[in-house]
Amino acid sequence: MDDKKGFRSASSQNLLPIELPEPTFDGGKTVMKALRQRKTIREIRDKRLPLKVAIGLCGRTAASASNSQEIELYVTMEQGTFLYDAVRHTLIPVLAEDLRSLALGERQPDVGAHAPVRLIYVADIDKLANTAGFQEPGLKDPEIQKSYYFVDTGLIAGNVYLFAASHGLATWFHNCNKPALAKRLNLRTDQRVLFGQTVGYPLKISRLQPADKRGRNVRPT
Repeated sequence: MDDKKGFRSASSQNLLPIELPEPTFDGGKTVMKALRQRKTIREIRDKRLPLKVAIGLCGRTAASASNSQEIELYVTMEQGTFLYDAVRHTLIPVLAEDLRSLALGERQPDVGAHAPVRLIYVADIDKLANTAGFQEPGLKDPEIQKSYYFVDTGLIAGNVYLFAASHGLATWFHNCNKPALAKRLNLRTDQRVLFGQTVGYPLKISRLQPADKRGRNVRPT
């Protein structure tokens, strides 16, 4: 990949692209059950996620402003940091460095410190301003751009929450060390580090409490 795009660095040369298997759409819980069980879980085990599980986090499943697809998804793990290429369904090496500690906010509690995967959401303003989709005038306005890429990130993060709930995984959406990540990822000035999201197996296995007739969870008797 072109260094000017900020996708690769010299230190990533020993990393190979990871071609992901085709995602499967069978298994897991129904959408309604996933919606009901979706929640933030910060206590996450350091057990490694198998590739066949981790790939469920990928795929272009969320809408974006004028179909600009301006949110780039970086995946940082013990072995290095990658950029998800949705077209080729491949993880492209970016840095032979584990950036999981930077994908968490400086003042946030160090829970799930060794969780296997942290996602880093980055907005590419150039893609937003020069979308091939509907040419809305607001796409050139910095304040409107900001509202769009925040909403678009939330849509993606919400889908990760649903996937996690459906497959018994834990996830939480959080702040991150934006200045440090921008520097380590060699981002352009028109790219913005936004948030991080941690994914892994829950430290404790919890069961959904039974619900009353109104659908509210109640304590077992």
